[in-house]
Amino acid sequence: MLPNFIVAGFPKCGTTSLYYYLMEHPEIFVPEQKELHYFTSEILSTDTSGKDDNALMDFLIRTKEDYDKLYQASAGETARGDFSPSYANYPSIIPSIKQTLGEDTKVIFMLRDPIKRAYSNYLHLVREGRENLTFYDALQAEDQRRKAGYSDFWYYRFNSEYVDKIVAYKASFKEVKVVIFEEFIKDPSAGIKDIYKFLGVADDFVVDNIETTFNVGGVFEKNVLTSFIFGQSALKNGLKKAIPIPTFLKKIKIAIITKYKKPTPEIDQDAEAFLISKLKEDVSRLNKELAIDVSSWNHTLIK
Repeated sequence: MLPNFIVAGFPKCGTTSLYYYLMEHPEIFVPEQKELHYFTSEILSTDTSGKDDNALMDFLIRTKEDYDKLYQASAGETARGDFSPSYANYPSIIPSIKQTLGEDTKVIFMLRDPIKRAYSNYLHLVREGRENLTFYDALQAEDQRRKAGYSDFWYYRFNSEYVDKIVAYKASFKEVKVVIFEEFIKDPSAGIKDIYKFLGVADDFVVDNIETTFNVGGVFEKNVLTSFIFGQSALKNGLKKAIPIPTFLKKIKIAIITKYKKPTPEIDQDAEAFLISKLKEDVSRLNKELAIDVSSWNHTLIK
């Protein structure tokens, strides 16, 4: 049985934690591979110019046969999910999703303060040893990198532009839920209960790991261990795809790397001002056109 709901992203918005929370529910099935990117595989596979972008292509599910196989282990659970942040960024794939999964597919977006999301995205590539520019300079280089064919994970501003993408999905699917990351993490038990209701599964199920944050971000001490954990390589990614990390190992990994966590530097003021100028209208439209409460975000964005 194929998925009947998708979690469409955006990158660095907390969907990793949501994946591990939902996989515990007995009425929900998600594949062992967390991110599939099946419907965007053709788009993503053309952009491999950035450092180590090619290594990440190993995770793409490229054929319908391989996609089907991921769901063969389903025992007919009420809700079956596909977690692929890239789906959010490319509304052009909507017809393919509807044709393959059906018009009744439920869609979940998780949104985060777009400036914090962009900075977290940047720091992710820094700790992988892939990003060498300052945050401000990287923002200025984004358009050039897109033209050069870098993967979309380098598009810090683009990944924080939400409204038109959500509008497109809302126009195409009857059930679209928007979750605000900042509100979700304030009370994840209430947040996950609300998502259970949306998915039509028992909402009294208690998640064992609800207090665990699986999206560990920020800055870490650079050493042999952290370089191995955060670094990218085709071999490492191939192993991760062949042997997905179960929850208990993920928690051990988090405990290990947390020992090396350093204070996260403040966002550069020029970078923040640049993002405010580029994203303010997008945030305003989220609030006015879609009635999404963005009051927990950077107040300068919503004045």
